[in-house]
Amino acid sequence: MTVDLKQQALALSPVLQEIFQALHRCPELGCQERQTAAFIRSRLDELGIEYIPMADTGTAAIIRGGHPGRTIGFRADIDALPINEETNLPYASQNPGVMHACGHDFHTASLLGAAELLNQRKETIHGNIKLFFQPDEEDRGGAAPMIASGCMENPKVDAMLCCHVESLIPTGALSVRTGPICAASNPFTVTLRGRGTHGAKPELGTDVIVAAAQVITALQTISSRRTCPTEAVVATIGSIHAGTAGNVLPPEARLKGILRTMTADARERVKEDFRSIVTGVAAAMGVEADIDIVESYPCCHNDPALTELLRRSAAKILGPENIWELEAPSLGADDFGYFNELVPGCYYYIGVGSETKGFTYPNHNPRFGADPDALWLSAAVEAQAALDFLEG
Repeated sequence: MTVDLKQQALALSPVLQEIFQALHRCPELGCQERQTAAFIRSRLDELGIEYIPMADTGTAAIIRGGHPGRTIGFRADIDALPINEETNLPYASQNPGVMHACGHDFHTASLLGAAELLNQRKETIHGNIKLFFQPDEEDRGGAAPMIASGCMENPKVDAMLCCHVESLIPTGALSVRTGPICAASNPFTVTLRGRGTHGAKPELGTDVIVAAAQVITALQTISSRRTCPTEAVVATIGSIHAGTAGNVLPPEARLKGILRTMTADARERVKEDFRSIVTGVAAAMGVEADIDIVESYPCCHNDPALTELLRRSAAKILGPENIWELEAPSLGADDFGYFNELVPGCYYYIGVGSETKGFTYPNHNPRFGADPDALWLSAAVEAQAALDFLEG
């Protein structure tokens, strides 16, 4: 069956590339993916696959096997980024300032390909396959609204798989690891309030800019002095705003950033350390501190048994020599973690890099590109993994 599956996936390659290029030309930001959603649903209609719109621009489809069994779910994100494309590809973005710079168009096309391969076999399948085309991964996270809308129920999903493109991995290879693979994230805003004054009379005010500098420096000790050196923790300040003139001490400074951790225990500890440091430094500097920490995406943690199944399935398509072991997790975040909190999950990276074709730029870069020749391989891996899980 594997040879037949590979052959069918390869034959599907031209169609998948057309789908991919159509999606790439018309990128849409999170919660605005109406054209993208319409395209996906039209394709599902053509394939005769039932689906339910949910979370506004999201779509949950299901392929019901001819025999009872378990249910496996797949997630493909569909939103783009606020980046102006600089690839000069013939199918480059036609929406100025918006680009599929993280491969979500690839994820969507790949899963539509897997859907077609699996739908052709549904009468022999024991169980069900759910396909989640999820909005807004890059911003507030569309996974939670999808789950709240009931996508994981009726029938209940038993396990989830999710692939993500990686241009640092060549086409034809796949990378995965057991255990933590993506970080939990907690965006934050700190507002420091003091008493403004003329720059010539600093003693009459309380300098929020100096306080902000002290806060930024002190926060570096979260990872350097409050965390074991072998544990991955990041506290990033990416934005600081204060004042409008060079000779005036302003009454307010605002810091924005994000905390990234790899375990639930570390997440809680780091938030506690963060609050302690900010309030302590602010008090020492004579300013007030308002702290807003957002509960964002949880950690993605790869289940050992499901990850081993993915390795075996992918080896049938790509060859065992092309299944790479990811040595360390990424400190990047993905809202697939919300699915991962409910059922065993596996998040893995599919290679889309090609030096000869110029697909070498990283995600979120205006010159990022994914090798279209990797589409059929990705679709075949997803289909094979579904079949192997449901036969297990």
